[in-house]
Amino acid sequence: MTTNDVMRRVRFIFDLNDAKMIELFSHVGHTVTRAQISDWLKKDDDPAYVECTDTELAMFLNGFIVEKRGRKDGPQPEPETELSNNVIFLKLKIALNMQAEDVLETLRRADFWLSKHELSAFFRKPGHKHFRECKDQVLRNFLNGLKDQYRGEA
Repeated sequence: MTTNDVMRRVRFIFDLNDAKMIELFSHVGHTVTRAQISDWLKKDDDPAYVECTDTELAMFLNGFIVEKRGRKDGPQPEPETELSNNVIFLKLKIALNMQAEDVLETLRRADFWLSKHELSAFFRKPGHKHFRECKDQVLRNFLNGLKDQYRGEA
């Protein structure tokens, strides 16, 4: 999945308007314009489409965490320069304060079944012997489950 696709889906699922998206970026001290957001949200074949960088998506997701959970004490985390599906999945899980059972239930809403052990492998450090790369299919089904959960649509 592209960074733009993830941003579009999160915006739709949680019904975020442009002002709210600008606010999410401001939570992490970054300023964006409506025009930038509009260009990121355009379809891939639109001539005005602009690719959202991994860092920009990381700032958006960090702002989403602050919005949903509140600002944590101490220094704020720096946005990642490279995002994997595992990191995106983890950030959404943190923002929504989900436990493993909640994530598995969300995946089941999209008719996607994983065991708790398979799920925990996605959230391990990359060097760990049980680490597993999160493929697009898993992230896409998680987002579809969230859509069903928050918007009531499959």
